[in-house]
Amino acid sequence: MSIWSRISAALSALSSGQPLSEVFSHLRRPPERTVAFAIAVIALGAKIAKADGQVTRDEVRAFREVFVIPPEEEANAARVFNLARQDIAGYADYARRIAALFDSGDPALRDLMEGLFHIATADGDYHANEDKILAEVAAIFGLSDREFRSLRARFVPDCAHDPYEVLGVSPEMPLGDIRRAWHRAVRDSHPDVMIARGVPQEAVHMAEQRLIAINRAWEEISSRADA
Repeated sequence: MSIWSRISAALSALSSGQPLSEVFSHLRRPPERTVAFAIAVIALGAKIAKADGQVTRDEVRAFREVFVIPPEEEANAARVFNLARQDIAGYADYARRIAALFDSGDPALRDLMEGLFHIATADGDYHANEDKILAEVAAIFGLSDREFRSLRARFVPDCAHDPYEVLGVSPEMPLGDIRRAWHRAVRDSHPDVMIARGVPQEAVHMAEQRLIAINRAWEEISSRADA
């Protein structure tokens, strides 16, 4: 059964009235954890996209950029999208259930937040309500303020560009420590590493834009040090 079929089955259970806790209870271990990851992006992304009052074509396109949908899965994906439009549960409920599937500090939760930021900023406008929801979800996921600011610095168009924020470091840190943080970020973005922590194969290409951002931030920081 493909991931889209499994996602569709899980969302169908939710829409038919099965409690959220029961649906998520069997999604704790790989490979089913990839289904939980995808459901989180679908459900939370839909609610964040509506936070500014409307869902735009750009936001729908952004979701398709997070998940590459092969032609043979279009029907299953369409079913998932239709089910996700229903008001199954609040975003905080979903966020808490998803957080419970992962260990504290699991990088997969940061991967998920990355997908949500991508959807939220797809229309070129980062609404205050979107920021509020994302901040609350990040807190539920256990992300630190620095990690949240790092994501916001990378994705929000009118956010002041700060390469230190992008890497999640501070200007006061020794260059060697910053270099190690950069290496760690690059390593964590490797497709094999992402899949091992539960990110669906369909969503791994998110790391491409992440690598561009973190490499650009390191280049900027290191060039300042050489100046």
